[in-house]
Amino acid sequence: MVEWTEKERSIITSIFSNLDYEDIGPKAICRLLIVYPWTQRHFSSYGNLYNAEAIQSNPNIAAHGVKVLHGLDRAVKNMDKIKATYTELSVLHSEKLHVDPDNFRLLSDCLSIVIAAKMGASFTPETQAAWQKFLAVVTSALGKQYH
Repeated sequence: MVEWTEKERSIITSIFSNLDYEDIGPKAICRLLIVYPWTQRHFSSYGNLYNAEAIQSNPNIAAHGVKVLHGLDRAVKNMDKIKATYTELSVLHSEKLHVDPDNFRLLSDCLSIVIAAKMGASFTPETQAAWQKFLAVVTSALGKQYH
């Protein structure tokens, strides 16, 4: 079990309360697919992903980015039981979708970059530390089925 300080809880809750899901989610997924093109294999049913412009204008990719952020909401609401909260998603991604668990870390990195760019100077080292800890716990929970 992960121990969260009240400050960490406050930071993570604050980040989520100020996120524009329709902006941040699609940007993070687009960054993942453009910077790490091998991750595109999991999105073959999403249509045209032939170049950065196609990825950025793809409504299926944008919708998935929003869906990912709503999925992260579950972790924010269940910070003391994130592993249990993501058991079904871990099984889905492992057994049905066959997603490489390292992709969760790559997406976490992309999401961090997009959020840091949006927050600017308010994405302090303390904020980044709490955010990275949160994403590491989520990534571990999603990868749990692989172990």
